[in-house]
Amino acid sequence: MFNFILRRTAASIPVMAMVAAVVFAILRLTPGDPAAIIAGDSATPQQLAEIRQMMGLDEPIYIQFFMWIWRLLQGDLGTSLLSGVPVAEMIGQRMGPSLALCLSTITLSVIVAIPLGILAAWRQGKLLDRVVMATSVLGFSVPVFVTAYVMILVFSLKLGWFPVQGYKPFSAGLWPFVQTLVLPTVALSTVYVALIARITRTSIIEVMGEDFIRTARAKGLRERSVLTGHALRNAAVPIVTIIGVGVAMLISGVVVTESVFNLPGLGRLVVEAVLARDYPVIQALILLFALAYVLINLVVDALYTVFDPRIRY
Repeated sequence: MFNFILRRTAASIPVMAMVAAVVFAILRLTPGDPAAIIAGDSATPQQLAEIRQMMGLDEPIYIQFFMWIWRLLQGDLGTSLLSGVPVAEMIGQRMGPSLALCLSTITLSVIVAIPLGILAAWRQGKLLDRVVMATSVLGFSVPVFVTAYVMILVFSLKLGWFPVQGYKPFSAGLWPFVQTLVLPTVALSTVYVALIARITRTSIIEVMGEDFIRTARAKGLRERSVLTGHALRNAAVPIVTIIGVGVAMLISGVVVTESVFNLPGLGRLVVEAVLARDYPVIQALILLFALAYVLINLVVDALYTVFDPRIRY
C-alpha cells in the first residue's frame, strides 16, 4: 500500500499543476479589473496604471504566472489585493467555521444515513423502504439554499430556537457554538444523507443474496448481527467511496451554506474574493480545495485495503 500511496501522490502533482494553470488563465481572461475596483469609479487612467504597476498586473501573463508559481513553491500564497493581508493569514482566520461545518455535516450524515440504508435494505419493498427512498429523492431534489431558508423561517423566525445568521466560535461557549451550527449542518446534510442512504441500501441488497449471508443465518445468528457484522462489512467499499465523494462535495456545498447563514468561513471568503476580483485569494482557495479533493480521494483509496482484504495494490 505504501507504493500505491507514493504513486498516487506523484500522480497528483501534474493534476495540481494543471489546476493552477487553468485557474490562473481563467481569472486573467475573464472581464474585470481589480485596479478599477480598488481605485473606484472616479479614478483617472494614470491612477489605474499606477495601481496595476504596483500590483504587478502590468506584466505579461506568463511572467505573472511563473512569479506566482515561484512564490507558491516557497510557501507564499500571496497577499490580498484589497486588504493587503497575507492570503495564508486570511485562510487561517476563516478555516475554523468551515472545518466545524464540514465535520458536523459529514458526521451527522454518516450517523443518520447508514442505519437508514441498512433498515431500507432489510425491509426491501416494505413501507419503511419506500419512506426512506422517497425521503432520499426529496433530499436530492430540493436545493440546499431552499432547505436553509425554510429552516430559518421555521426554527429561527417562527420558533426562535436558533439564530438566523452568524457564527460563535467554541471559545465563546459550547451552546452558542452548537446553536450557530445546527441549522447549517442539518440543511447541508440533507443531500448527503440521501446520497449515502441510497448507496448503502443498494450495496446491502447486493450482498444479502450471497452464500456467506445464508451461512450466517443458518448458524443461528441474529438478523442484526448478520446485517451489521457480515452484510455491512462486505458492502463497505462503495459506501466508503460515496462518503469520500460526499466529503469532497462539501467543498462546493459550504459556499452556498455559508453565504445563506453568513458564516465567516472559506466558502464566504470565496464569494467575497470573486466579487472583488481578488486574484491571489481566489487562486489560493481553489488550489486549497483541489488539494483537499485529491487528499480525500487518496485516503478513500487507501481505506479499500482495510474494508476489503481482497484488494491489493
